[in-house]
Amino acid sequence: MKKVLIFGAFDLLHPGHLDFFKQAKKLGDSLTVIVARDQTVSAIKKHRTLFNEQERLANVKNQKIVNEARLGNLDDPYKIVKQEKPDIIALGYDQNSYTEELEDKIKEFGFKTKVVRLKPFKPEKYKSSKLKLNL
Repeated sequence: MKKVLIFGAFDLLHPGHLDFFKQAKKLGDSLTVIVARDQTVSAIKKHRTLFNEQERLANVKNQKIVNEARLGNLDDPYKIVKQEKPDIIALGYDQNSYTEELEDKIKEFGFKTKVVRLKPFKPEKYKSSKLKLNL
């Protein structure tokens, strides 16, 4: 069974996120989604989320395509990779946080995890930062 792992804040769960889930799921048999902690989102994006981490996690868990969803680790962003041992990590087209060292960390852990970058889905329309402007 091929396990795919993805990460994100998933604050306003929109069609772009759902397409991201679909693209990732096509790469394997099982999709695990790691939802960023409130503290992590605040540190990286320099703003608070509209929904707290428990609400965002519940929204992701409600998606039938998702096999497992859980919160990220506050101390070590790569700890989840060590725990999950995914076959594939799928990154969003604009995902940059913790990605620079990701492949080096995977080698350091002794894994053969493949890292792939997925395609955007109508980013001119479905991008969280743009959607939040309309609220």
